[in-house]
Amino acid sequence: MRHLTRSIAAFALFGLLLTACSDTSREDTESLTLIAHDSFASAAIEIGAFDAFTEETGIEVKVIAAGDTGTLVNQAVLTKDNPLADVLFGVDDTFLSRALDEDVFAAYESDRLDRLVAGLAVDERVTPISFGDVCINYDKSWFDSTQIQIPDDLGDLRPNVLASQLTVQHPATSSPGLAFMFATIDIYGEDGWLDYWAQLRDAGVNVAADWDSAYYGEFRPYGGASSMVVSYASSPPAEVIFAEEPPDTAPTGVIEAGCYRQVEYAGILEGTEFPNAAGDLIDYMLGVEFQEKIPLTWFVFPANTEAELPQEFVDHTTIPDSPTRFDAAYIAENRDRWIDEWIQVMEG
Repeated sequence: MRHLTRSIAAFALFGLLLTACSDTSREDTESLTLIAHDSFASAAIEIGAFDAFTEETGIEVKVIAAGDTGTLVNQAVLTKDNPLADVLFGVDDTFLSRALDEDVFAAYESDRLDRLVAGLAVDERVTPISFGDVCINYDKSWFDSTQIQIPDDLGDLRPNVLASQLTVQHPATSSPGLAFMFATIDIYGEDGWLDYWAQLRDAGVNVAADWDSAYYGEFRPYGGASSMVVSYASSPPAEVIFAEEPPDTAPTGVIEAGCYRQVEYAGILEGTEFPNAAGDLIDYMLGVEFQEKIPLTWFVFPANTEAELPQEFVDHTTIPDSPTRFDAAYIAENRDRWIDEWIQVMEG
């Protein structure tokens, strides 16, 4: 009997260990890891952006911050044989080609692609989640007080009176600066864009290192000397939302000429153990509930046309009709050369 008791006890212990191993395995399959750039990751964690997904599916989403977009893509490439996550979010047009060339992503086509804003989808391996338009913003009060006409196109900026009122960002150190440079290349072509920048330089255009120093350091509403600054189409509603006493009208406006559309994509990382669940997560990010969190959390626009915009976005922003967009491979092929040529013109 004693041996039988020991056998039963041993069998019971084996069963407990088996159950524990099974539970651990199940816990592993009940979590996904999403890696993203810092600005997305911090806000996603703060607002519980994936709580509804967890409630619906039982799958917890762990969000990893990986630095800026360039660092994010570099990490994905370096770890592609042993990926750090199941899903990556935040690669945009400027780095997309590298990620695709390195086969970082697995193919996946959401059944919600028919709800996208036209023209955002570019490859079956990545899904557009949000977009933002880099545009020149202007201080309405300065144009009202001087009675100078608001520019209709980039050519209007050439005279000293306006060029000296414009702050742009350096394309080697700033994403919006790079996007605005792309817009000038699109408008003036390879034969004319450098001449255009030489004219702006001679007329006194101001160059800042990054968006923060340009917007909060050089723009007139914040005490600077520039009545125009390269920023985003979503900056005017942000001015209203974050004002101590929200005004009826945004104090800044958007010039549609020279806008460049930046699109951010999500993709399933090749090598994930849970491709189906990862696909479900991407579907969730394209769903209306998540998409409607995007404007007031990250101040860009949702990719899903069924998502309603906050009233502040409806009232105080402009979505340009024909923003510039470059193919990711075209950017990868020419980006470094263009930046070097810009530096030669602007810095000698």
